[in-house]
Amino acid sequence: MAENLITPLLPNNSLSQPSDEPQVIIAFLGGGPLAVPPPATVDPFRNHTPRIEGFYEWFKILVCLPIAIARILLFGLALSVGYVVTKLALQGWKDKENPMPQWSYHWIKRRGRPAPRETAPIVVSNHVSYIEPIFFFYELFPTIVAAESHDSITLVGTIIRAMQVIYVNRFSPSSRKHAVAEIKRKASSGRYPRVLLFPEGTTTNGRLLISFQLGAFVPGYPVQPVIVRYPYVHFDQSWGNIALGKLMLRMFTQFHNFMEVEYLPVVSPLEDRKENPAHFAQRTSRAIATALNVVQTSHSYGDFMLVAKASESKQENPTVYTVEMARVESAFHISSLEAVDFLDTFLSMNPDSSGHVKIRNFLRVLRLKACNLSEKIFGVLDVEKKGKITFKQFLYGSAHVVKQPLFRQACELAFAECQTDRNNCISEEREFGNSIRRAIPNLNEYEMQELYRLFDTDGDGRISKEDFCACLRRNPLLIVLFSPQLVHKNLPEVVMGC
Repeated sequence: MAENLITPLLPNNSLSQPSDEPQVIIAFLGGGPLAVPPPATVDPFRNHTPRIEGFYEWFKILVCLPIAIARILLFGLALSVGYVVTKLALQGWKDKENPMPQWSYHWIKRRGRPAPRETAPIVVSNHVSYIEPIFFFYELFPTIVAAESHDSITLVGTIIRAMQVIYVNRFSPSSRKHAVAEIKRKASSGRYPRVLLFPEGTTTNGRLLISFQLGAFVPGYPVQPVIVRYPYVHFDQSWGNIALGKLMLRMFTQFHNFMEVEYLPVVSPLEDRKENPAHFAQRTSRAIATALNVVQTSHSYGDFMLVAKASESKQENPTVYTVEMARVESAFHISSLEAVDFLDTFLSMNPDSSGHVKIRNFLRVLRLKACNLSEKIFGVLDVEKKGKITFKQFLYGSAHVVKQPLFRQACELAFAECQTDRNNCISEEREFGNSIRRAIPNLNEYEMQELYRLFDTDGDGRISKEDFCACLRRNPLLIVLFSPQLVHKNLPEVVMGC
């Protein structure tokens, strides 16, 4: 009968006895210590006037209510006319590979001027409200890059299709690659209008600039930065943590809404289009941040997703779950969707109003009993030694373990060390428990069954290799439960024999 004898994937110099230092328990994976940056002190998605407060604001709303009704009717009429006109235009646009005729019929005062299309075929702007796309529609009638989800918005989807939109699914590598190719194709052809992008990928409150996506900069064409401001005293027009309907109602019930648009000098790639796109984007974002007189942060659309997830879960202060996702992606190569999955796990630990989780709830979700090893696992994340952890610490700690050089091999080796049936699955809770009890000797039957159910991710009563590795990727710190086998067993090299 053939047997698979598996090589030690862990080098001898990393096989050390555990010590009292919590982070030493993950040292066998071959990486360094965990470092978690301090929490960000700014919130890019916070609208600073989400509530109607004070006598003046309520008085103004009552006085302006008839005006608001007229504005809503006019806005609806303009949107309807735009819908009809663009619908008719789309009927005659059969060849989607070629441009539509350009229509331009609106003019708005601004600072600076748009550069000629042949000088800067790509325009990039900061993104604060739903107003900017409407402004640029009439100002430049550009080809716009937008999320696929916008196509299903009533009326708006038809209008942006008339802008020869380049749709992109930000979570699909193939979609992003196609979008970049389309940006390059349309920017290179004088038959198309300018290409407009909002490289932040979402709206902010305009008080800072978040990280840029690279789609506008990969083609290597000159770009013209544009900055948009909404000066205010009583009402913040930014589309942050405020519903669109409420934002529009507040805007329609103001005496005045102010908007400033400034066209900045064109930024060209260095060394005849050979500049790294990231560096090109960094120079452009620096020009915009300087003109706006704001700081740049490493927040991204991923942080918006985290805030949205926390809001959906009725957290008291959703913004404490931002982590500056661009920095996390760069350091650990995990996606925003994976970060949301980690947040889902963290939220199941019932964080308090400040976003902290104590060890009791941490152990409950990971199905761990209170013991010395469990305290060390928690200690890996509790870098401040406060007896509680934040989501940022949980995410950084989990991602840090996943990134370790030997994590994937350790998962496979740990599964191989568990006794499996002829289908290469762990089908006996007792055998699984025997492996876990090497790390936690006094584990009782109920506690063992709870861990077995956690690893049985598809709920079919047995743990396949896919189940096992998926569970460890979602709960990376649980790899420590198999450290006795991985650290102490001297396994021979891979040999296929009979």
